[in-house]
Amino acid sequence: MMHWRGRAVFLLTLLALGGCFHRHATRPSVPATQPSAARESGGRYAQANDSTPMQVPDIGKIPEPVPRDEPRSVYGNKSPYTVLGETYRVLPSCKGYDERGLASWYGNKFHGYTTSNFEKYDMYAYSAASKVLPIPCYVRVTNLENGRSAIVRVNDRGPFVANRIIDLSFVAAIKLGVYPKGTAMVEVRGIDPEHPLRGAEPARSGAVPTAPGKAPKPLLYLQVGAFADPANAERAAAKVRAAHLGSVAVVAAQIGGKTLRRVRLGPLHDAAEADALARRLKALGLGEPQVSVDN
Repeated sequence: MMHWRGRAVFLLTLLALGGCFHRHATRPSVPATQPSAARESGGRYAQANDSTPMQVPDIGKIPEPVPRDEPRSVYGNKSPYTVLGETYRVLPSCKGYDERGLASWYGNKFHGYTTSNFEKYDMYAYSAASKVLPIPCYVRVTNLENGRSAIVRVNDRGPFVANRIIDLSFVAAIKLGVYPKGTAMVEVRGIDPEHPLRGAEPARSGAVPTAPGKAPKPLLYLQVGAFADPANAERAAAKVRAAHLGSVAVVAAQIGGKTLRRVRLGPLHDAAEADALARRLKALGLGEPQVSVDN
């Protein structure tokens, strides 16, 4: 789940942008022009952490959305945009999107509040927030740790926390087994509404177990950088090794028809270790590492 301080800063940033609202930008009883009043009045901003309903819903009675072609929202698609010093560019389409990383979720704290496209966040609907996917769009999210998957509709921006690629609604988190754990390694695949079956199944082998509960455990790494020049990759790897933070490797990968050398730290035990190491690397001036997930 995203920490409230990051969301509060994001609120002020989006008000400055003018064309891209977030679920934290307004509360039903406070005008959008008074963000400070929303925070100072307590409520969700007084909570250090998100929360869940007293009773967990029966997800068997809540249908997943059926992908359909929808017009691009007027709000929430400003590109590029900058939040917390990081600049993001919204993709023109979710077609072909295929990414692995960490998922988080959000619940009671934001239920009923405005999303980036001025809808109301419903934690009992299959929805999600993304930093780069166009709004709205549909994706299939697969938990690589247990093989569970669900289709969600992206209608919000976030999560603006390092090493998270998607923020799931409470119901989606239950379905995927991300709740109550908090985070999970996932695969996110864009769905083309004109050809929904092309995104209906996980793309890569090993994403779904052959038998329930027997999925091979994915491996979690921190990627410090990706370099075209092998010498630059080795220099970066040497700096990380000198910090004595763990096993460091340089791995060649084909990306966009080019060979890049990825400098990776790991494998790591979990998201908490990845977050802690990322903070240490940043403090040492070794950049802003990104989570990488492999089978």
